[in-house]
Amino acid sequence: QVQLVESGGGLVQPGGSLRLSCAASGFTFSMYAMSWYRQTPGKERELVAFITSGETTNYGDSVKGRFTISRDNAKKEVYLQMNSLKPEDTAVYYCKARRWSEYWGQGTQVTVSS
Repeated sequence: QVQLVESGGGLVQPGGSLRLSCAASGFTFSMYAMSWYRQTPGKERELVAFITSGETTNYGDSVKGRFTISRDNAKKEVYLQMNSLKPEDTAVYYCKARRWSEYWGQGTQVTVSS
């Protein structure tokens, strides 16, 4: 069955870095656009970054210049490198796959706090 499993979240101090990973299975990963979203309580889910099957990338305004999305089709994984983290980056981060269908992971918590 289809699975997206995020990992790499945790507690980090402001200015620090984290690298999130999302491992995919059960579908043709290389043909899907992959995205990272985040959500905080009481707010809508926000697009953080996406990468197409052709590896074109785009980012939300709040993370441009700090976050980098990448993918490894051989490993069926997508990554989010997060640098210069701020307290407002605190959220649950979700991985999404989309092409003919749309799939979501269960999320991983990122907390930026001193």
